[in-house]
Amino acid sequence: MAAGIRGIPGPRPAGSGLTPTPGPAGRDEHGLDRHGSGEHGLHEQGNGEGDGGESARPPLLRELALVTALFLVYKFGRLFANGHESRAFRNADRVWDVERALHLPGEGTIQQLLLHSEPLIRAANTYYAAVHFPATLAFLVWLYLRRPAHYVWSRRVLALLTGAALALHLLMPLAPPRMLAAGGLVDTAQVYGPSVYGATPETDSMANQFAAMPSLHFGWALMVAVGLIAATRSRWRVLWLLHPLFTLLVIVGTANHYWFDALAAAALLGLALLAVRAPGSRTAPPPVPRQVGTTPLPVGALR
Repeated sequence: MAAGIRGIPGPRPAGSGLTPTPGPAGRDEHGLDRHGSGEHGLHEQGNGEGDGGESARPPLLRELALVTALFLVYKFGRLFANGHESRAFRNADRVWDVERALHLPGEGTIQQLLLHSEPLIRAANTYYAAVHFPATLAFLVWLYLRRPAHYVWSRRVLALLTGAALALHLLMPLAPPRMLAAGGLVDTAQVYGPSVYGATPETDSMANQFAAMPSLHFGWALMVAVGLIAATRSRWRVLWLLHPLFTLLVIVGTANHYWFDALAAAALLGLALLAVRAPGSRTAPPPVPRQVGTTPLPVGALR
């Protein structure tokens, strides 16, 4: 029985006139390219620098102005929220009571671990004072030079996070645990140094010490880790999470922040990440319609 009858496999007879019809762009009748990949087959992924359609590096002067403006808003916005000491201490009492009602570990537990060694507590104070801004700035500079799309994304997220944090500072001034008598905690920066705050909070012209919630120390550190994990491909990139982990232990152990301050920062960061589209999150393009005459004939169509 001749080949080509339904259900019986076999080579097509020579000269039958049935030749594969080439598809568009060099594909064969099955939509395969010369390497066997499908119409929506695997393409080169690249290094992530061009994801999100923003691979072009933004102008340097504009970015310097934007980042400087972000820093100034952060700095002077906190100062603008100053002068609410009585509200700040009432809110501190409430936060402390809620944490204890929820059976969260006391901030003093972490502080006692640090106080076992004076070099350790000095290192924690130094980390709090010296790592926050330089680490975030280095993160942005590296992304700007190596991952422009991730830089734009991260800068937008940090701007949203900072703006939301400043709004919360205005709505809820909060005295840090080192000022709360009920906590019985040590102001480690004043006792052991170094300190970034004045000895008298009410007259501190450099910083608002009553803007504890949320902790931008923790929020920025967490975004640095998230941004670097998203922008790199190393199998060890998860270790960037050590930065926010160390920051959390430092801000609590030095009695500058409550656990709730870090939780609030993480929640605001989560909202900011939802609001800003990440690089590479583009929707899939519609399928390319097949040209007329390229549909393969089913086996046994001709008897």
